[in-house]
Amino acid sequence: MTLDQAKKGHLYRITRLPGKEIRSQAVRFGLWEGALITCKEVIPGGPVIAGRNHQEIAIGRGLARRIHIEPVAAHQKAS
Repeated sequence: MTLDQAKKGHLYRITRLPGKEIRSQAVRFGLWEGALITCKEVIPGGPVIAGRNHQEIAIGRGLARRIHIEPVAAHQKAS
């Protein structure tokens, strides 16, 4: 699944950031493969708001469609 399909309030692990350009953009946001994020909000027709380390990041739909994620059990905490 990709980040644009995330559900508000759920915890996810980033599994794949395809391409050098996308990895570069994601790292600037503090995201990398293996990082845990929480979906804070999905704005209809707009960005996905992801939370990590007490910060919230608005990720445009185009980029969110290219970031692969997997659900994580709720008892694990985002680091």
